[in-house]
Formats: sequence, C-alpha cells, structure tokens
Amino acid sequence: MTASVEPVTAAILVIGDEILSGRTKDRNIGYIAEYLTTLGIDVREVRVVPDVEEEIVTAVNALRARYTYLFTTGGIGPTHDDITADSVAKAFGVSIDVDPRARAMLLEYIKAEDLNEARLRMARIPDGAELVPNPVSKAPGFWIGNVIVMAGVPTIMQAMLDQVAPRLRTGVRMLSETILANAREGDVGGPLRIIAEAHPEVTIGSYPFMGEDGRPNTNLVVRSRDPRKLAAALAEVQAMVDTVRRW
Repeated sequence: MTASVEPVTAAILVIGDEILSGRTKDRNIGYIAEYLTTLGIDVREVRVVPDVEEEIVTAVNALRARYTYLFTTGGIGPTHDDITADSVAKAFGVSIDVDPRARAMLLEYIKAEDLNEARLRMARIPDGAELVPNPVSKAPGFWIGNVIVMAGVPTIMQAMLDQVAPRLRTGVRMLSETILANAREGDVGGPLRIIAEAHPEVTIGSYPFMGEDGRPNTNLVVRSRDPRKLAAALAEVQAMVDTVRRW
C-alpha cells in the first residue's frame, strides 16, 4: 500500500436485480466500507443498479470519474443476466473476450469436460484488465483503470478484496472516539451544533438508540485525521455532556 496525504476516496456499486427485489439481502456494502475505512480510504457513495447494461455503464462512468476507486459487486457469474463484465468493457470502450489466464484459473476448479459455454462466461475479461484472483472458487474478478470488479457472493468478494488491498493507495486513517451521552438526542442537539461549528475539520455525529434499561440514549462520535483536533473537539463534547447528562 502507498499512503497519501490527500484524501483517498471510493464508491461501491452493487449490481443485481435480486438486491433491488429484496430476494437477496446485501452483506457486502458494510463489509467493504469498514474494510476500506481501516485502510484510510473514505467511502463517499453507494449505488445499487439492476442488471441493465445502460444503467451499469452510466453508473460506472459517473463513479469512476468522481472517486479514486470504484468497487463493484455482483454480475460476473455464469448466467445470462450476469452482464457486469460486458458493461464495464463498454464503459471503458474496450473489447471483451475469453481471457486465457482466466480460463486457466477456471480449469483449476472445473474439469475441462464441465467447462461449458455458461461457465466459460466467467473467463470473459475486458481487454487490458488485470485479473483479481479468487482463492475460493477460482473464477476471477478484474481491475481496469480505477474500477475493481468483484463477485457478489460475500465469501468470494471478501477473498478478492484481500487480494487487491495491498496494492491500493491509502490515505491517513480516520481516528474516532465515542462518548455515551446518557441523554436523549434532543438534549444534546443544540450544544452539539455549536461545537461542530467551532471545529469544522472534525466530524461529529449523534446516534440515538434505546438502552437496555428502556431509556432513550445517544452515542456521540467524534472523528478526525488529526489527533490534536480530535482531542480538542472531544474535550468540548465531553464537557458539554457532563452538563446535560440526564442519568
């Protein structure tokens, strides 16, 4: 990994009708976001699109232009509606065909006599793309430009992410501290806004929840890449909480 003083950003594009219909519950967005955050990469946007070429192409081109990296999940399997690879190739204006490297990877997992036309679709890779190894079932993802295309199956996606992580450009990691307010969100909202305005380079969030004792409570999360700025804002939040705490 190469650390950068400039922010490194990312978007996640989830592809698949099954996600939008609710038949499949997404388990990848949170995992990728948390994984990248620990590397100092800020996830700035998430989109979910159907298995429609035009919508995939539009989303890929918009997101890859806006962020350092675009991570996609889904749509690189053997069925007719797995069109992510073709759509990404179209977005980049390159051809796509069976890649000998990818075919060889499939043959490590599938017998030659079982490598039918459907399974061979998983070896179709856009021209110029690098392969992303798949230690689980061998069918690779790929990396073209700043777009990293991964499987939708969580265990396979996670294995692919581990493969690409060492090569990602990373930024300064975000530091985070949490204070339990022991107060309702409405009790801290006003003074918290004043503190946030005084510390524009620090992110302060309030997250209400129902405590085990049945009372509404609030977690206050203070985040910054600068430890000194974090400490200064944190001290003010703590002092404020000490004055408004209800229990």
